[in-house]
Amino acid sequence: MVLITLALVALLVTSLWLYSKHRLSYWAKRGILSPPTLPLLGNFVDIVMGKPGRWTFDEKVYRNYTKEGLGGAYVLLSPVLYISDPEMIKQILVKDFDHFSDRQTFTSLHKNDRTLNESLFNKNGEKWKRLRNLMTPAFTSGKLKNMFHLVTEKADALKAFCLKEATKNSYINVKKACGRFTIDTIASCAFGIECNSFEDEDAVFPAKVPPFFAAGPLRVLKFMVVAAFPFITGFIDLGVFPEEKFFFQQVAEETIAARRRGAKRGDFLDLLLEAQASEKNFPDDQTKAKILDDATIISQSILFIVVGYDTTATTIAIASYLSSKNPEAQQRLRQELQEIVRKEGTITYQGVMDAKYLDACIMETLRLYPPAPNLERVCSKDYKVPGTNITVRKGDIIEVPLWSIHRDEKYWPEPEVYNPDRFMPENKADIEPCTHMPFGGGPRNCIAMRFALLEAKVALSTLLLTFDMKTAPGFHDLDLANSSFLIMPTSVNLVLEPLTED
Repeated sequence: MVLITLALVALLVTSLWLYSKHRLSYWAKRGILSPPTLPLLGNFVDIVMGKPGRWTFDEKVYRNYTKEGLGGAYVLLSPVLYISDPEMIKQILVKDFDHFSDRQTFTSLHKNDRTLNESLFNKNGEKWKRLRNLMTPAFTSGKLKNMFHLVTEKADALKAFCLKEATKNSYINVKKACGRFTIDTIASCAFGIECNSFEDEDAVFPAKVPPFFAAGPLRVLKFMVVAAFPFITGFIDLGVFPEEKFFFQQVAEETIAARRRGAKRGDFLDLLLEAQASEKNFPDDQTKAKILDDATIISQSILFIVVGYDTTATTIAIASYLSSKNPEAQQRLRQELQEIVRKEGTITYQGVMDAKYLDACIMETLRLYPPAPNLERVCSKDYKVPGTNITVRKGDIIEVPLWSIHRDEKYWPEPEVYNPDRFMPENKADIEPCTHMPFGGGPRNCIAMRFALLEAKVALSTLLLTFDMKTAPGFHDLDLANSSFLIMPTSVNLVLEPLTED
């Protein structure tokens, strides 16, 4: 019996090894370079244990294993094709979007995860297209203009908080302060809820969001397993989303009930409810069931909070840090903003949108530190890469290493230097298409891009009109957190000196 058991174990191990060897030769058989792999794990260990983050592995592939715009890697046994040539990226993300409209989904069958399965981020195919079309009107210029006063109210609260802190402390963690600004802004614009997190140190909303971004190796492994074998979550306790999701789900449910009783605010949630009502007027079609049920609306609301919280706070904080490191650029931007105030009497929606150097500073910040260091797509039908003999097969993952492209000297002279002039109107024509994509590219770019930029511009404008920014002693370098998903500074500590009136 023991010999039979040992023989079966040996057979199983041998079978797994042979299968692993077969899968991990996928790119070599196609003439595509890839880093050394581990049996069964591929490059998983390198990817999730990268220091300081995932982009360090992407950079390694980009610099050492990319040939003619293509490189390979493996997440466990799943092949990932790196695309680094801008023309090829444009072809895939835009011109041939019908082959790459999908993303890798994390559809967990675990009972506690099902609400978040309905998010736009987690939809593919026709369902994604229909949901995207229904949500797009919520982010038009007209809708954002109507929300502008909500954003400026929170920016004023950020200003008051920083003024108060500046009298008590030698420096301020601007990243933490900006996090409170973005959570208050999103809570107001998404739910119509006043968090008052600047006044309440123990406010609930800011405490409930960070667990969504905890991305240790175990959690990343869970995501990988769920992506590859979603059915497993129906049998074992492998939930991937933190318990805090229940808080936001309850808030959304209660707010939806209140809106239906007549409490309108004109915010993101109202716009989704209006879209839901308009969808009910569509003719019944068995092939196109109504897609905006309450679970889907709740999922979008949670997604709006989770995705928008840290990415926007990081952008504002790093833009402030780069201004503190480049005082001439800081003063030039302040003068542009002061001119807007002189003409308009205050910061206005149109003034912020028209501020050219402000836009350039934000865009240069996003070039150096894109919140998401890469973007990925999943091939939905076999595709021959133009100009090559490589066929991307259905189910293959495509990855664009944004961090590396944004810092490649081929496209950006002195790429490590902060130079907002790259994005001034007279220089934009020099930027090669698909070499700057902080919000993704093609029809599946970030739907909330305009809202995020509005938040960042208003907050940065408010801070620069109020303070002279300098790096705090001992904090001159930006320390990035270890993360497999996002680029996040551990903190951004700045000295904020209130400006004296002339």
